[in-house]
Amino acid sequence: MMNNNIKTTNMALTPAISQYIDEKMASIEKFINENDAKNAQVQIEVGKTTRHHQSGDIFRAELNISLGGKHLRAVSEQATLYAALDDARDEMVREITSYKGKQRTLFRRGATRVKNIIRGIPWKNPWRKK
Repeated sequence: MMNNNIKTTNMALTPAISQYIDEKMASIEKFINENDAKNAQVQIEVGKTTRHHQSGDIFRAELNISLGGKHLRAVSEQATLYAALDDARDEMVREITSYKGKQRTLFRRGATRVKNIIRGIPWKNPWRKK
């Protein structure tokens, strides 16, 4: 279970908004493995950015997640609060999957290197300047 910290700006936190945020965080939690989810710190900030905008209120949702020393961030501004939360959630899912893909690539690269060392194949660094 992730530790959620909700902050509001220029608006009140109603039970309906709090429940909606909890539902969105639960859907994000399935993209994070259990060990990271226990230690994950989540800061959620929602609010109105302006009170005098010509086209009405503009809502902002910001999600910050700390996963084992890595900080992931997603921000969205939309005409409704729920649309801003949905957009920020989608952006956070992209950030998490990108982070996991990078971790997997680094692990596989290291595993390939170890396997080649065991086989006795000399390792050549493809990124080394010639």
